[in-house]
Amino acid sequence: MPLKEDIRSSSTLPGSFYRNEALYRQSLDVVFANSWQLIGHRSQWTEGYQIPFVLLPGSLNEPLILHTGAEPFVSSNVCTHRGFILVEKERPSAPIRCRYHGRLFDANGCFRSMPEFEDAADFPRREDDLARPSFVNWKGFFLCRISEGSSAHTIIDVLDERLGFFPFHDLQYSAERSREFHVKAHWALYCDNYLEGFHIPYVHQALNKVIDYGQYETHLFDSGTLQIGIGKEGEPCFDLPAGHPDQGKQVAAYYYWFFPNWMVNVYPWGISVNIVEPIDIGQTRVRFLTYVARPEMLDQGAGSGLHAVEMEDEEVVESVHRGLTSRLYRDGRFSPAMETGVHHFHLLLQHHMADFLLNN
Repeated sequence: MPLKEDIRSSSTLPGSFYRNEALYRQSLDVVFANSWQLIGHRSQWTEGYQIPFVLLPGSLNEPLILHTGAEPFVSSNVCTHRGFILVEKERPSAPIRCRYHGRLFDANGCFRSMPEFEDAADFPRREDDLARPSFVNWKGFFLCRISEGSSAHTIIDVLDERLGFFPFHDLQYSAERSREFHVKAHWALYCDNYLEGFHIPYVHQALNKVIDYGQYETHLFDSGTLQIGIGKEGEPCFDLPAGHPDQGKQVAAYYYWFFPNWMVNVYPWGISVNIVEPIDIGQTRVRFLTYVARPEMLDQGAGSGLHAVEMEDEEVVESVHRGLTSRLYRDGRFSPAMETGVHHFHLLLQHHMADFLLNN
């Protein structure tokens, strides 16, 4: 039964969605391969280097090169001759020669030469250059998309609306505060849990002491959602400028989620990015990337105790994953007051996967 646009009468996605292998595989091809993905922040890498990486290892498995010059970009890391992986480790920017058959590209990925191709007709073609996925550098954060589709402005405009005051120029990557977690659950269940503050009083006792649950806000956008955590009296909050959309509010945290799988959590001390990476239908990798702008504000308020909050979230998400193996559970209902974000996520999945959901 399709979800309804009106949350008051809509059911959730059925439990079978989280168990169906065919739907899981289709979500990778239809949803993830057609989405903007956050790669990281410029402070993670040395400028003027070629950085090989795999976009969403375990699911998309797309080999790419991040070029960190004055104007950064991303290119394919696959030789246009026979598919050999080109750059195998981080290195200073230089021409790229395939060590399989000797095809040469310049440092920007443009074809330059190829042995034994003197008699090849219609060669070289534009397709003999390394493909360049769409790429955006937003205030030092790098995003890419490996397919044609919507502009990144559907994401950037949402962020710019409220974050113009934030000291992005001071952000520095903190390797010691960045972590990787393996969650024994379907990737979408992790997002379901993130997208509502309904569970905070029941699951996150420490966070509930600093966040005013009664003032919690959720805003919906075409590209995702924003949850706003209002701090209790005396807790660290943003000093918002005059004319800001939230002027006068004690905002302790902005929690952005962008469809389908990444989050930007903004605190007075800096930014924590979560990237949710499917491994298989019951295994998910969650990468926490930490960028600090105001170290003196660390470990205070809503932006403190993030590891404990993550452990609490993983416990409930894994429990739900086990529960959804039940043949007696069909689907649930949404709280119109507290689960608009989850409803929005489910509608987006239904929109992108309509043909597959109706036939499975």
